[in-house]
Amino acid sequence: MSTLNRSAHSPAFSRRHFVSSVFGAATLAGAVSCAQAPGKPNILWITCEDIGPELGCYGDAYADTPNLDKLAQRSLRYLHASSTAPVCAPARTTIITGCYPPSLGAEHMRSVLPLSPSMKMYPELLREQGYYVTNNMKKDYNLEEPVEVWSESSKQAHWRNRAEGQPFFAIFNFTTTHESQIRRRPHELTHDPAKAPLPPYHPDTPEVRQDWAQYYDNITTMDGQAAKVLAELEADGLADDTIVFFYGDHGSGMPRSKRWPYNSGLHVALLLHVPEKFKHLAPPNYGAGGTSARPVGFVDLAPTLLSLVGAQPPAWMQGKAFAGKYATPAPAFQFGFRGRMDERYDLVRTCRDQRYQYLRHFMPHRVYGQHIAYMFETPTTQVWKRLYEEGKLQPPQTYFWETKPWEELYDLQADPHEVKNLAALPAAERSPEVEAQLTRMRQAVHDWMLDIRDVGLLPEAEIHSRSKGSTPYDMARQPEKVPLDRILATAEAASVGYGSGTQAPMDPAGLGDADSAVRYWTILGMLMRGKEAVNAHTSELRQALQDEASVVRIAAAEALGRYGADADARLALDTLVDLASLATNSIYVALLAVNAIDQMEMRAKPALSRLRALPREQEGLEQRLRSYVPRLIEDVITKLS
Repeated sequence: MSTLNRSAHSPAFSRRHFVSSVFGAATLAGAVSCAQAPGKPNILWITCEDIGPELGCYGDAYADTPNLDKLAQRSLRYLHASSTAPVCAPARTTIITGCYPPSLGAEHMRSVLPLSPSMKMYPELLREQGYYVTNNMKKDYNLEEPVEVWSESSKQAHWRNRAEGQPFFAIFNFTTTHESQIRRRPHELTHDPAKAPLPPYHPDTPEVRQDWAQYYDNITTMDGQAAKVLAELEADGLADDTIVFFYGDHGSGMPRSKRWPYNSGLHVALLLHVPEKFKHLAPPNYGAGGTSARPVGFVDLAPTLLSLVGAQPPAWMQGKAFAGKYATPAPAFQFGFRGRMDERYDLVRTCRDQRYQYLRHFMPHRVYGQHIAYMFETPTTQVWKRLYEEGKLQPPQTYFWETKPWEELYDLQADPHEVKNLAALPAAERSPEVEAQLTRMRQAVHDWMLDIRDVGLLPEAEIHSRSKGSTPYDMARQPEKVPLDRILATAEAASVGYGSGTQAPMDPAGLGDADSAVRYWTILGMLMRGKEAVNAHTSELRQALQDEASVVRIAAAEALGRYGADADARLALDTLVDLASLATNSIYVALLAVNAIDQMEMRAKPALSRLRALPREQEGLEQRLRSYVPRLIEDVITKLS
C-alpha cells in the first residue's frame, strides 16, 4: 500500500512521525536524511483531477476545504490560472513538455505521437540537474514516452526513496475528484444539494443538484488527502526546504466545464508556497496569503520548474517561467484549445486575459454537446439533453445542444458563467472597449496559431500520415510540407461569419490547391454554408469524391450526403461506409468517416446493415484508442434504428 494512503493513525505513520521528530530524519525503509544539497529546493506538486477553483480560499462559500485554505494562507494564490486544455491528456501533455499540444500534433484526446528528438520531457531535464523525480502516479500524455522519464512512477513513488542528500521533485495526484466519481452511486451526501450553486446554463433538477453536491463532497475528501501529504513533508523535517504547488488538472468534471475551453473548463486553482529559505526564487509579488493577477497556464509550469532549480528553460519551450531565476514578465494572454474529444471531432482556439475570454470556433456547424459516450454517463448530461429534446428549456440552458457561433467573447467580471456572448451583439450595440477587445483577441489567436505552427489545423489522419518518419512538430516547421498560412486562411474563411447570416460565399478556388488541407477546409466552408452552397458546387464536390486524400473525400461526402440530391447522397454514403472500415483504413480515417455518417442523420439509414457489419477492431491499435470507433458506430446504429 502506498504511504500516501496510510492512515495518520496507523502504526506505520506513528513510527515515522516519532523517528522524524526525534532524529530529524525519516529512517523507514527507503527513507533518507533530510540533509539537502545547498541552494537546491525540493519541489512538491499536489494535484487532483477535474476541479476548478471550487475551494474556500477562492471565495466559494459552499466548499469545505479547510486544509487547502490553510495552505493558501501561507501561499500565493493565482487568480487567473489556466489548464490550457479542458481535458486531462492534452492538459498533461502541455505540462510535461512546456509546449502547446497543437504545435506537437498532440491536441486530440488520447492520441499517441512521437515527441521531436530536439525536445525532452521536463522530468528528464530535472534529472539532469540531479533531482530525484517521482510521480504518484498518473501520466496520461498524448505522446510516446521515452523509456526513462521518471526516477520512479508508481503508487509507491515517494521522495523517501531518493539517495541521501538528493533534492527531489515529487507529484502526488488524487483521482477522488474525477468526473467518474461524481456519478458513483450509492453516495451519502454531506453537502446539502438544495444549497448547491448551479450555473445558469444547467437545469435545476434533483439529478443536477445531486451531481454538484457530490462533486463538492469529493473535493472535501481530496482536501483531506492533500493534508496527509503535507503532514508527511512536515514529519520528515522537509517543509522548510520544499516549494509546494497545488492545482487541479482542468475545470470541473460537470458537462460544459470538462472538455470545453470556456473559463469554466480551463480555470483552475493554483497555490504556490515558497518557504523563507527560498524567497529569492519567489515571484516578485509573493506574500503569504497574497494573490497574483498574472495570467499563468499549464504551458508555463515546466519552464517555471527549471527556473526554480536554476536551469534556463530551453528555447523550444513555449511557456514562460513565472518564478525562479529565469522568471519573465507577465504575458498579455493565455491561450487554450479543444480538439477531438474521445470519438468526436472539433477545433476551437481560445484566448484570455485578466478580464475577457475569447473563443474562435473553426467547426461551428458541430453542436457544443456532441454525443460523447463517457460524458453521457453523468446524470446531469442525460437529464439536460432529455429536457432539451422535450422542449422544456430556455436560453441559456439550450445553447449547449445547438450549433456554435464562429466566435465568442465574454466579460468574466460581469458574466462569470459565460452566457452573454458579446461577439454576437450587433456592432452598433458593442461598446468601443468590447469592439477593441474583440479585434485584439481575434488577432492574437491568429498570430499565436502561426507562431506555434498549429499543426492541429490538419485533419488528424494527415497529422499522422504526413509526419511518418519524422514528428508533427518538425514537419510543421517545413513550409513546403505544411503551408500553414494558406491552411489557416482557408480555415478562417470557412467558418467566419457562421451563425450571423452574413457569411460570404466560399471561394471554390481552394479545391484546386496542391495541399489537401486547403481542399478539405474549402469543402468544410461550403458545408457550413448549407444546402444552397453545396448545390452550387455539386460537380466539384462529386469530383472531390475521387480525391487522392481520404479526408477530402470524407468532407465532400458529408456535404453531398447532408445536402445533395438523393443520388449524390447515396454515392456519398457508399464512399463514407468504405472509409469507415478499420479493415482498410487507419483509425483516424475511420473515425472521421463515421462522424460524417452520423451527420447525415436519417439519410444514412440505407447503410444500416453495412454499419452493423463494420469491423470494430484493428490489429496493433493502441489500447487507449480501441473504444472510439466501436462506440461511435453503435451510437449511429442506435439513432438509425
